[in-house]
Amino acid sequence: MSEKEVLIVGGGLGGLRTAEALRGKGFTGKITLVGDEEHQPYNRPPLSKEALSSGLSHEELKFRQRDSVADVNWVLGSAAQKLNTAKREVTLANGNTHKFDALVIATGIRPRLLPIPGPTQGLFTLRTLNDAHSLKAAITPGSNVVILGSGFIGCELAATATKLGATVHVISLDAEPMIMPMGSELGAAMRTRHEAKGIKFHLGHTVTQFNGDTNIESVTLDSGEVIKADAVIEAIGSVPNTEWLQDNELNLDNGVLVDSNMRAVGANIPIYAVGDIANHPNTFYGDQTRRIEHWNMPTETGKRAGAALAAELAGEQPPTDNFFALPAFWSDQYEYQLQSYGLPGAATSNKVVSGELDGPCIVEYFNDENTLCGVIGIDTVKELMPYRKQFMEMK
Repeated sequence: MSEKEVLIVGGGLGGLRTAEALRGKGFTGKITLVGDEEHQPYNRPPLSKEALSSGLSHEELKFRQRDSVADVNWVLGSAAQKLNTAKREVTLANGNTHKFDALVIATGIRPRLLPIPGPTQGLFTLRTLNDAHSLKAAITPGSNVVILGSGFIGCELAATATKLGATVHVISLDAEPMIMPMGSELGAAMRTRHEAKGIKFHLGHTVTQFNGDTNIESVTLDSGEVIKADAVIEAIGSVPNTEWLQDNELNLDNGVLVDSNMRAVGANIPIYAVGDIANHPNTFYGDQTRRIEHWNMPTETGKRAGAALAAELAGEQPPTDNFFALPAFWSDQYEYQLQSYGLPGAATSNKVVSGELDGPCIVEYFNDENTLCGVIGIDTVKELMPYRKQFMEMK
């Protein structure tokens, strides 16, 4: 019998960690990894910070790869366009097709775009290294930068653009920046920090028009206010890349619904999903499934999927324990370090338990059962470690 072939679609961290886990669990068959970018997997969090401010190269951001995946066949520069489970093949945008015995979906997310009329020259998003390089060329000292969205990416971009000498306006429908995970009080405290650096917030508003002939010269808000703009950045959330998976009996309501081993629910052949696109169960989430866009999730889900898929292809029992991974994120904005464990965004109440909101502090977050479900600290990295230990004991 010929060796089995695993096709991993998605050239990011989740795909790489899955390939490493497959090899680590003894899979010796062929692994092909397809990516829409021309680059092998690299670290994305610096894109809104160091890569944008200093123009880091791919070589500086590239993940070091284990020797075990040196034989992976890389197919880069063309996105997946269509999955056909009956034929067990994936068609790429360039027309090439790739057969598989098992498929791993790791196509992640893309920036959400608003249907705003007007020119598009000068409009940017930030997801890839090429995006960062294009944006860096557009942000110059004295330039006017308008950022749509006040989440973590929007606020990180605001901080970086300010450091580069731009005048920055942040426009958001939210009442406070980063309000979804942080709550209004800590969000307001971070807004004050940004305003002290010169950021101008327009909260509770949206953009209705991009103005200019071919290049964006200004934006019009729903209030009628017009703001000069040399560059506009859309940072209003993300959309999972699931279009190529349609009509294959997969649950795509919110990414790809998977079981505790990251195996796609409804698939009658080996199909797994990892990273930002995987709507997965987790002991930490209780009885819900979630799609979590935190940096550690591609690694955690990739390791699980690789182990389970290797077992399935070998005819062995896949892992039977419940999947557990602690959600965690961090954000550097100016000199401030934000770090979180758990799911503060799922909280119904919170309280400051250390420090003050205008300085180093720790905020605890509680669910509707008054159980601690998350924590966020500002400039308190060491002090947060006991919370990590406490949450990990839930495993």
